[in-house]
This record gives sequence, structure tokens and C-alpha cells, in this order.
Amino acid sequence: MARASLRDSILEAGLKVMVRKGYAGAGVRDIVAEAPAPQGSFTNHFRSKEEFAREVLDLYFARLKRLVAEALDDGGLSPRERLRRYLDIITRRLAGDEFSRGCLIGDFSLEAAAQSETLRARLGEIFAEWRSPFAACIAEGQAIGEIDGAFAPEELAEFLLSSWEGAILRMKVERNGEPLERFKRIAFATTFRDPSK
Repeated sequence: MARASLRDSILEAGLKVMVRKGYAGAGVRDIVAEAPAPQGSFTNHFRSKEEFAREVLDLYFARLKRLVAEALDDGGLSPRERLRRYLDIITRRLAGDEFSRGCLIGDFSLEAAAQSETLRARLGEIFAEWRSPFAACIAEGQAIGEIDGAFAPEELAEFLLSSWEGAILRMKVERNGEPLERFKRIAFATTFRDPSK
């Protein structure tokens, strides 16, 4: 009987370790210890730490896309309510980690993009893909007059994601949810306000 591959276990372990320690701080020994797996199994499955980190990033983003769909595909809510729901879902998850962990996409953007052209390019692709459902939701809100149409949906989606990532960074420093709540209060009172009210 063939032995089960440790690849998925190592990826899961790598995700946990990289969320805690970042790209540079996550050593192969830490990752295989978390799995648990023999150290040689890492090199059997991954050519480099950079390649591994890209796969961890893809794993993280696949899960994040499910959360985006959970919030933004809910036809029972208005577009503004769906945007808010997404931010609230993420806020609850961050609160579950006592505001000590952020978003791996944002963390890698700060840390790994300067060290790896491969990761920088992949992060660019992720941001473009991540922006798309938000832009569609914003466009829907603009079409029904619920979101101001002064800016293109893609620009507002970029603003939303970039500002939200900044709020998450501040949250990690302050170790509380106030930066997230402040962002939501201001964004929904200004940029995403309902112009009919």
C-alpha cells in the first residue's frame, strides 16, 4: 500500500507558521515540525521556499475567495450591506485571533514582495482577482443609486482593499479592533455612503 503524501500537511502547516511568523521568519524546520513531517519531505515536494510560499499564498487566497463569495454573492442583501458583511466576517475572524494576526496577502506584500519577484508578481495577480468581485458589487450598488458613482467601480474596489489592508496593519499594532471599526465607520459614511440618504 502506497504511503500518503505529506504535501498537503506541509502546506497546511506552512500556512499556520507563515501567518504567525511571516515569510522570512518561517523556517523549513518550523514548518515540518508543525506538520509533523520529516525535513526531507519538504524538499521532496517543493523546489524552494519561494515556490512553497507561493503555494501557501494560493491556499490562503482560495479560502479568502470563499469568504468573499459568502458575503458578496448573497442576493438577499443590498450591495452596500454585502460589502459591510464581508468586512464584518473578516473582523470576527481577526477578533478570534485576538487581533494578533493579519492578512497573509498584506503581510507578504510588505515583506516578501521586496525579496521575491515571483511572489511580487503573484501578489499583483491576487489583488487584481480579489478586486473583481468587489468592483462588480460596487457597480451593482452604483447602478441602483445606493453607492455614489463619482469613481469607477474598479477604483473604489482598489481603495476598499488597500485601505482595509492598512486598517489591518494598524490593528496588529494596536492589538484591538478599533482601526477596523474606524475604517468601516468612515468608509460607509463617505466613500460608500448611500447618496439617496
